[in-house]
Amino acid sequence: MNIVEITSKDLFASELANKQEIIIDADSLILGRLASIVAKLVKLGIRVHVVNIEKAVLTGERKRVIEGYKLLFEVKTHRNPYRQAIHRPRHPISLFKRTVRNMLPKNINRKLRLIKLVKAYVGIPQEFEGKTAYKLVDISINSSEHAKKRPRDIVTLAELAKAMGWNPRGAT
Repeated sequence: MNIVEITSKDLFASELANKQEIIIDADSLILGRLASIVAKLVKLGIRVHVVNIEKAVLTGERKRVIEGYKLLFEVKTHRNPYRQAIHRPRHPISLFKRTVRNMLPKNINRKLRLIKLVKAYVGIPQEFEGKTAYKLVDISINSSEHAKKRPRDIVTLAELAKAMGWNPRGAT
């Protein structure tokens, strides 16, 4: 897979001239900023494939981030609080798509139509070998903008998913 490093501003300015789909490598990209850019691309009608989604990162103290997500498991329904809680995603792909979905318009028909344009993958599938993927350097945790600030605690999406109960295939 050919990886081209580009800023998100350049991506919107020049690279999308006549593309119907785009591949983004999520390795060391900040989850919320990545989801925001993916939501903007989808609103333009571009199909977005995100590879290596398990390597996307969340910033913040590890314990606080994981406990914040686990808190969602304790939320019960208002109608009958003795029933089970609302379904919460545990898989990295589902966590990413939930993040993107919450950044799309509130119109449910449009939201469902747009979320179908987003595909996320753990690792790099065989079908994308030899194709060009874009690495957004301005939203990377390794970029110079983030390196100037105090060192951050980071949690990868795979670590968060494992803490929430995700069992990756092939792991024993």
